[in-house]
Amino acid sequence: MSFEKKPENSQSQASSPAQSAAAPRSESGSRPEGASRPEGGYRPGGSRPEGGRPGGRFKRGGPSRRKVCRFCADKIEIDYKNVSLLRTFVTDRGKMLSGRATGTCAGHQRQLDTAIKRARMLALLPFAVI
Repeated sequence: MSFEKKPENSQSQASSPAQSAAAPRSESGSRPEGASRPEGGYRPGGSRPEGGRPGGRFKRGGPSRRKVCRFCADKIEIDYKNVSLLRTFVTDRGKMLSGRATGTCAGHQRQLDTAIKRARMLALLPFAVI
């Protein structure tokens, strides 16, 4: 098998003189000269959603307050029999809330998960609410 170099056809070249004259391009960008972005950007409602800034990490007055683990702060013991405490960490549909949503530290979140699972097995908490 020998690979032969095929002769290049001048008709297949993309930058023909007719194309470059029809749409002159600027050196820095890929848009033709004189063309600009539509008013308000490419979003249908405008350039940015309400609020003006992207993201939601920082609110007025600085960064949002960091959540503190209730079990570390109040020295609360996690027990599967304390159903009223466990219900605060379960949604109305029966799903466990994440530590990120509740502010629980990783160690207590693991203890909380096992306590909720034990309470479910003993029918103290529902697996799912329909």
